[in-house]
Amino acid sequence: MGKQKETYKILGVDPGTNLLGYAVLEVHGKKLQLQTMGVIRLKSYEDHMTKLKEIFLQLQEIIETYLPTKMSVEAPFYGKNVQSMLKLGRAQGVAMAAAITMGLEIQEYSPKKIKQSVTGNGNASKEQVAAMLEGILNIKITTGPLDATDALAAAVTMFNQSSGPLAGKKNYKNWGSFLKENPNKISKLK
Repeated sequence: MGKQKETYKILGVDPGTNLLGYAVLEVHGKKLQLQTMGVIRLKSYEDHMTKLKEIFLQLQEIIETYLPTKMSVEAPFYGKNVQSMLKLGRAQGVAMAAAITMGLEIQEYSPKKIKQSVTGNGNASKEQVAAMLEGILNIKITTGPLDATDALAAAVTMFNQSSGPLAGKKNYKNWGSFLKENPNKISKLK
């Protein structure tokens, strides 16, 4: 009898205080299937605290509906506007708190890492990421806010990092440290 393929779901989140992107990806062995994706629209809420409350409540509702066991969240990038960074960090923290209270395993990835994982280029545009996701998942992504595709890319990144060819591999500082720990990889030219 063959080995049973592991099935689980990943919630991807692209935090924001006006638009928060989310996507749920089902993983069955090495096969990925999109369950849902969209944005939580927060612009209509007047104050920041109400936006944070809505992020918490609406993400918990998504978790209760789709039952993911893992969450992949995009880390805030460093910008020049300190107030924007603080608000974005709070949105990410509230999203993580919603997932923690529901028992999800959480991993955070930088925007550059997500782009690199999906496209092979850490400087790819949001449109390039969306196009690659269409190919990876064999889906058509309709036009709309790219916050949802960023969330989907975060979920795909978590899958790639946990089950790709480099899963569980140590990150090395340089070639010297790699070769020191992997002497069997050295071949001498004759």
